[in-house]
Amino acid sequence: MDCASCVQKVERMVATLPGTADVKTSFTRQTLSLDLDETQTGRTTLERNLKALGYTPSLLGPVAGAGPGPATEHQPGDHDHDHHEHDHAGHESAHSHEAPKPGQPWYATGQGKLVVTSGVLLALAWLFSFIEPRFATYGFIAATVLGVWPLAKKAFASARLGDPFSINMLVSLAAIGAVLIGQAAEGSVVVFFFAVGELLEGIAAGRARAGIQALAALAPKTALLLENGQTREVPADSLGVGQTVQVNPGARVPADGTILSGTSSLDDSPVTGESVPVVKSAGNTVYAGSINTDGALTVRVDKAASDNTIARIIHMVEEAEGSKAHTARFIDRFSRYYTPGVVAVSALVALVPPLLFGAAWYPWLYKGIALLLIGCPCALVLSVPAAITSGISAGTRRGLLIKGGAALESIGSVKTVAFDKTGTLTAGKPRVTDVVGQDRNEVLRLAAAVESGSSHPLARAITDAAKGANLTLPAVTDAQAIPGKAVTATVEGRPLSVSSPRHAATLTPLPAQLQAAIQTFEEQGRTAVVLLDGTSPLGVLAIRDEPRSDAREALAQLRGLGVNTVMLTGDNARTGQAIGQDLGLDVQADLLPEDKLRLIADLKARGGVAMVGDGINDAPALAQSDVGIAMGGGTDVALETADAALLGERVTGVADLVRLSRATMGNIKVNIAFALGLKLIFLITTLLGYTNLWMAILADTGATALVTANALRLLRWKGSSAPATRPALPHAAPREA
Repeated sequence: MDCASCVQKVERMVATLPGTADVKTSFTRQTLSLDLDETQTGRTTLERNLKALGYTPSLLGPVAGAGPGPATEHQPGDHDHDHHEHDHAGHESAHSHEAPKPGQPWYATGQGKLVVTSGVLLALAWLFSFIEPRFATYGFIAATVLGVWPLAKKAFASARLGDPFSINMLVSLAAIGAVLIGQAAEGSVVVFFFAVGELLEGIAAGRARAGIQALAALAPKTALLLENGQTREVPADSLGVGQTVQVNPGARVPADGTILSGTSSLDDSPVTGESVPVVKSAGNTVYAGSINTDGALTVRVDKAASDNTIARIIHMVEEAEGSKAHTARFIDRFSRYYTPGVVAVSALVALVPPLLFGAAWYPWLYKGIALLLIGCPCALVLSVPAAITSGISAGTRRGLLIKGGAALESIGSVKTVAFDKTGTLTAGKPRVTDVVGQDRNEVLRLAAAVESGSSHPLARAITDAAKGANLTLPAVTDAQAIPGKAVTATVEGRPLSVSSPRHAATLTPLPAQLQAAIQTFEEQGRTAVVLLDGTSPLGVLAIRDEPRSDAREALAQLRGLGVNTVMLTGDNARTGQAIGQDLGLDVQADLLPEDKLRLIADLKARGGVAMVGDGINDAPALAQSDVGIAMGGGTDVALETADAALLGERVTGVADLVRLSRATMGNIKVNIAFALGLKLIFLITTLLGYTNLWMAILADTGATALVTANALRLLRWKGSSAPATRPALPHAAPREA
């Protein structure tokens, strides 16, 4: 499938069949998936209807790993088996004007052969017009029949299956009408130009898909599995979670995982858009498809091939197609009435003047046929999805994952961007700077024990500090997290908790010495946590998480784009204000997850709002906002809830998302204005008698080609300048203190 109308035709046809549900048509992968109740509609009926529309389906076999793979073609007799063995049918469809396969020249495709053949016939007929005009007429008729036959078949099939006013129907009527009124030469030019236009659409569609297909090919096919100190080569998609692989210099990482040993620079640019190689060592996360540049690494596999970063990106891009932009939905609805309207106007122009006013038939029939061609909605229908597809592809190549046209359209219009603090504006790599208590090592040992089961950056900071002090942590039971308030556990028979100062104050009065220490730490921009034994305070730990290196630049870029910024944090007000003043943005602090929801609702009432976060407690706010944006190093919950994700973990990516959205919407407005404006001009010139049929088809095909070319310009979108080199961060699952 190479255009939006292809997707629409398939979906409309499938919707008319009883027993179909959960229909998903992927333009990117050229697939159709649906739940099919074969007691109501047989699979052979579905496939027969697809073929009638011009799409030859082939059943997809089980695909190991991620990404598009070659379809498993049906062999003769495939359909003789019991179709009730499985009800979920996946089909890969190849249109008659398909995009060339990688390495395949355009003239070797079915549509390319049609263009070449009809073009040769057209040229021969034109040459014969100088030698023997009668033969020339037959040549033009032959060229017209050759070009219009596949269109007429698909037009008839569409009409039979509930879509009588298809683009193919308009072109077929115009071409046949041209032959009937003695203008076979112009009819042949009409179908030739239309075939050329569809060929160009297929080539353009192939370019738009290339980024996703290249992404699917990033992960290596084999891996060096490490067992008992020995390596052996195995298929990368056979790797299981927990296995260990060796990644040699120059090789690609075969799976998402964690480095167990070794230090090397990794080029993550194919996956995250990070333009500078990142130095990573033991404990750091690596992505399938990243290039190991210099040192040998031993990596523990954390995710199977079907769930790695590349697979998730491809899956989310596919899902994005189901989330159409508001403009695209409007154009879809508009085209349903527009095309029948064109047919009606054309019929009135052709019939009313001769029948009611005694005008000559030929000129008005000619004008009516020209109007059929001018009215073809190809350019209009393509104007939005072509730009959206290009925009999403351009973003994906640069580490900006956008889950649909609706999200891409909304991001550019937001008035406010709200940021979480820990792991979003800050690096998510905090460290313990001070410990206050009667026995500092004992306070650190017990606090680390309570936090030992947590993956929150603040918890890791405490446990890392305990490891650095060579402290042995005792066993822990009954561990429990109270979001935004505390972590509790039983340690050595004692009910201990590591709590925010505000929550601790609700349980017991804090000594003046501890209150003074907490105030000092918070004024310095540090996060303070209190260790309690029941309701007895044992000490205070101060933790500092530095802002990301590009946070200030990102906020300045957003302000330059006219977007307000605010930080929503569960941290205390003094720490939040210290960080906020350093970065230059408004701060709302001491927030529980439900408080963030309330503030997001307030911001939405003043205009569009985007929320940027990475933790489990950010998921509700991400869902509540107009656009949720997750940092790529965040939790799976945040990534799944958000409408977009920054795979490169750069805050400047938020400004890039706004720029990309505005560039895409500007592209769409130009496309729509051009498509409708050109049609209006040719409508007037046709009624005045200045437009002939080949000019009319150029108005449609030319507009389609220009709209597609304009949309493809988005593939060259670069975003902001490359970020500075920064150290790698461990893959964490943050939450607020």
